[in-house]
Amino acid sequence: MVRALALNCTLKPSPAASSTDKLAGEVLRALAEHGATGEQVRVVDFDVKPGVEADMGDGDEWPAIRAKILAADILVVCSPTWMGHMSSVAQRVLERLDAELSETDAAGRPVVEGKVAVTAVVGNEDGAHKITADIYQALADVGFSIPSQGGTYWNGEAMHTVDYQDLDETPQEVASATATLARNAVHLANLLNAEPYPSS
Repeated sequence: MVRALALNCTLKPSPAASSTDKLAGEVLRALAEHGATGEQVRVVDFDVKPGVEADMGDGDEWPAIRAKILAADILVVCSPTWMGHMSSVAQRVLERLDAELSETDAAGRPVVEGKVAVTAVVGNEDGAHKITADIYQALADVGFSIPSQGGTYWNGEAMHTVDYQDLDETPQEVASATATLARNAVHLANLLNAEPYPSS
C-alpha cells in the first residue's frame, strides 16, 4: 500500500479555512483513486523550531512530523503564495529537510531516497511556477524523486481577492493537473518500492 503525507504550509492555524487545505485535500483524494492512503498535517499547528537539524531540541515538534515523512512513500508539499514566494512555513519545512542530507540508510543512501515528492501551490497572485521550481530543487537535493508533471497549482486573477476556497467548483485545468500528478506519483512510488536506487 502506497502512503502519502501532505504538509499543508498555510500561515493559518487550525481550524481556520484555508485554500491550501482545500487543494491538499484534492491531491490526497486524487492519490486515493490510485490506491494511496494519506493524511494532511497543517505544519503551523506545530512548534517547528528554526534550524537544519533533524531535532532542534527541547519543544521541537518537527521530529514527529519527520517520522510521518519517513513512513510515507509520497510527500506532498503544499504552499500558498505570498508576495510571489512560498510561505515562510514552507521555507522552514525545506530548511528542516536539509538535515536529511546527512542521514543515510544501511546501504549509504539518503533516507528519503526512493520517496516521491510533489507540490501543490495556491494564490491570487503570480508565483506558482517559481515556488514549484524552488520546492522541486530543494526536495531533489535531499533525495526525493519528482515524477513527470508532479505539480498542481491555481493562480487567481491578478489584483483580485478571490481565493481558491471561494470557488464554487474546481477549475477543469486544476483538476486535470491534480489527476496527472496523482497518477504519476503513485506509479513512480510503486516502481521505486519494487526497484530501489542502487547503494552508494
